Amino acid sequence: MRKGYFYSLVFALLSGASVAAIAAPEAKAVESSVVTEAATRAKAHKVDLNGADAPTLQRELAGVGEAKAKAIVTYRDNNGPFASVDELLEVKGIGKAILESNRDKIDVN
Repeated sequence: MRKGYFYSLVFALLSGASVAAIAAPEAKAVESSVVTEAATRAKAHKVDLNGADAPTLQRELAGVGEAKAKAIVTYRDNNGPFASVDELLEVKGIGKAILESNRDKIDVN
């Protein structure tokens, strides 16, 4: 009787382990597709420095409040469209830290 109980217990443990091993790769596949989808959305949702208005710049860019957003629009109106993302450093109040923290969020079209 004890042998049968022991074998049943071993069978249950091995069955549970095999189910866990089979299910694990499936979870990683779902996780990687979610990460890929989020990265695609992030690429598609860049702020155009030459087309965005002040409220959009304020909402989408880290460290850019109302005054800095207006300064970006004023600079663009006075000097023409931005030629590169690095030209944002010419705007009063925008430093290297703000540019670097937002570099992946901004684009120049």
